Amino acid sequence: MDQSAISQAEFAHFQRFIYDIAGITMSDSKKALVSGRLAKRLQHFDLPSYDAYFRLLTDGAHKDEVQLAVDLLTTNETYFFREARHFDLLREEAAGARGKAPLRVWSAACSSGEEPYSIAMVLADVLGNAPWDVTASDISTRVLQRARTGHYPMERASHVPNDYLRRFCMKGVREQTGTLLVARPLRERVTFRQVNLNTALPGDLGTFDVVFLRNVMIYFNGETKRQVVTRILTRLKPGGYLFIGHSESLQDLGDMLRPVTPSVYRKPA
Repeated sequence: MDQSAISQAEFAHFQRFIYDIAGITMSDSKKALVSGRLAKRLQHFDLPSYDAYFRLLTDGAHKDEVQLAVDLLTTNETYFFREARHFDLLREEAAGARGKAPLRVWSAACSSGEEPYSIAMVLADVLGNAPWDVTASDISTRVLQRARTGHYPMERASHVPNDYLRRFCMKGVREQTGTLLVARPLRERVTFRQVNLNTALPGDLGTFDVVFLRNVMIYFNGETKRQVVTRILTRLKPGGYLFIGHSESLQDLGDMLRPVTPSVYRKPA
């Protein structure tokens, strides 16, 4: 069998699967991505079709495989200091927080960790040993595992200021050439945890001064987007900031947030 051949009916099953679990709307243009990312799982179980794999996912007996399929279908590529203006604003907010209660920042769709470590570099630079913390979450256990290691290809760091590279990262040598490792003291300031934004948020998550919710809402339809943002706003302190991706919009949610600049919103105090 040509395992790259996924029928439209089979693809529709996986569209529904990822929407039900993660609220993610996958367009028909993602058909090749789905077949490509899941083909190895068919081989692993020696299954004849994507339909057979879908039945395995929904038989109730393969919870670990369901998580793996979610991981494969939701992983996004990212890099350090993406959308630099957000980090300039974060720097200003951190400077204003000196001497006050701990500054808390949540990277709510952190993927492989470049975003929360970028946040941590800014806070370590501005606040030093003053109280601050970064929480980073994602639906994918696989990317969270990678994020915790803090080990990346050097090309992901092309936007990291040289000063930050020297202070907060170690350059790989010998067999690690071409990679960097986020230094342990910085890694220890970031808490990674699995959170599905499409379901009730964990009670022990706490509240935050700044939330990064970037480049994930492009996968949500209007109603899911509203539900996710409403949920997240319960964890944003009055006067707190919400950063979204530049290609995203919250036009229909303006009653809950005030626009500051494009892609930056503030919760009324």
